[in-house]
Amino acid sequence: MIDKNEMKRKYKETALPMGIYCVKNLANGKVFIGKSQNLNGKLNSLKFQLEHGSSVVKELQADFNKYGAANFEFKILDLLEPKDGANNDYDEELKVLEQMWLDDLEPFNEKGYNTKKILFL
Repeated sequence: MIDKNEMKRKYKETALPMGIYCVKNLANGKVFIGKSQNLNGKLNSLKFQLEHGSSVVKELQADFNKYGAANFEFKILDLLEPKDGANNDYDEELKVLEQMWLDDLEPFNEKGYNTKKILFL
């Protein structure tokens, strides 16, 4: 017989793919770069939001409405491998990895949908 509690425990211990993702507008080449500790869930959420007109990235939403879903590509750019131990916090590592991709692709203004973050010292 299947033990539901054991199944839940195993599911919670399963490492979800985490890393950097990209949404690319194939019509104009603009991209949006982001990070997530659950890439599959995040990409599904983004697709759902865009399809239902509820994305918080207004320019991306406007272009999605204009060009249609067929002109957008959702992909994983970089994976962050989990370390041993179930309770690691990967937020800082993901921030660094995301910043590397932002520095490389510069998805700002006419090249993308990201906004530059201003750091105050």
